[in-house]
Parts: sequence; C-alpha cells; structure tokens
Amino acid sequence: MPKHVAVIMDGNGRWARQRGRPPSAGHEAGARSLRELVELCCKWGIRVLTVFAFSYDNWIRPKVEVDFLMTLFEREIQSQLQNFLREGIQISVIGDSSKLPKNLQKLIRDAEEATKGNSRLQLIVAVSYSGKYDIVQACRSIAYKVKDGHVQLEDISESLIEQELETNCTEFPYPDLMIRTSGEQRVSNFLLWQLAYTEFFFARELWPDFGKAEFVEALTSFQQRQRRFGARVS
Repeated sequence: MPKHVAVIMDGNGRWARQRGRPPSAGHEAGARSLRELVELCCKWGIRVLTVFAFSYDNWIRPKVEVDFLMTLFEREIQSQLQNFLREGIQISVIGDSSKLPKNLQKLIRDAEEATKGNSRLQLIVAVSYSGKYDIVQACRSIAYKVKDGHVQLEDISESLIEQELETNCTEFPYPDLMIRTSGEQRVSNFLLWQLAYTEFFFARELWPDFGKAEFVEALTSFQQRQRRFGARVS
C-alpha cells in the first residue's frame, strides 16, 4: 500500500456541464468525493493524501466561480474539523495563501494548529499552489541563507532544496502514487519536484464520479508495478 497518495481532482466543471448544471454543482459533488477518499485512506492505512484543490493558475477563472470555491473551502474546513479531530486527521495547506480571503487564511491556521498532533492521516490540500513557484521559493530561501552566511555554496544539495519545499510539512514528502481523474494525462504544475519517481494512474472518470471502486483500481495497479528508482532490474 502506498504511504503517500497525491490526487489531481479534475473534471468537476465537465461533470456539471454534462448535467446542464453550473460549475458550483460540480465542485459540491467533488467535495463529496474527497470526503469519501479521506475516509478510505484512513481505513486502509495510507499515511498522507495530497490533493490539488486549486491551482495558482486558477485565479484567472470567472470571479463568481473563484468566490464560490473560496466559500466552499471555508465551509468544508468548518464542517469537517470535528471529524478530523475525532478520526486523527491532520490537515495542512500548501500554496500561496496571501491571495486567499483573510477569514479563510485564519481558518486554515486555526485548523492546522488544532490538528497538528494527529497522526492517522495527513491531508495536505494544495490551494493557490504552483509547482514551479514551490521550487523558486525554495531556491530563493537558500539564496538568502547563502547571502547571510548561514549556508555555503558547496552545501547546496537536493536534500537542502527538499527541506525548503512546501511539502517539508510531512514525514513522507514524495508521493508513491499520483492519480489524475477525467482522462487527462498531464501534471499541470503540481508537485513538480516531488513527483520524480512517483507512479502515475490516469482514471477515466470525472472527479465527482471517482469512488471506492476507482480507488481500488488505482491501488491495485500500483501494487502490480515494480518500482525501480532508476535502477536496472534483471
């Protein structure tokens, strides 16, 4: 079983359009799918679940849709917090939080603080996240440390960069399995450094239709693979 599963939750808008409904209906349905996936991860012993909830590039979407998503994030955190505490789930949010509404920023900080001692499952939610920017901010942080004399140039390594990435919030920063729904086959600026040796599974289903059977299919595919990490296997 993978320790860390990452998911690009794609297809909410198409799901809604196919039913003649507004994008908000797709996002509501997608939130239900995420709640089910969190429950399954807890039940099956997966330690970290990272979900791509809102890309930094998504800020260019229509304001009414973005505003709804911000409200949905707030509502989901509020409604699920007691469940997180009861089930031993730690929530962490990565991404450029400076663009989020102030009340949502505070809610995130409070939820992270309230659940920081939980260890059954860590739910990492990528909001206003960019994999490229994650690498840039890590390099910038190291550059400042070199400038201030805290780090020498010869000390810069992959390990040092990894310590500065936003996934430094977890014991298992590298996804074993990355799932993308809706049939699209690209990473869309998600965890670019961290996915170096990740196994990929592309599900045909739109995210609101992704449930237990589809998750079992992805996990079964993962368990049948031989991970090489660059080595030759005879």
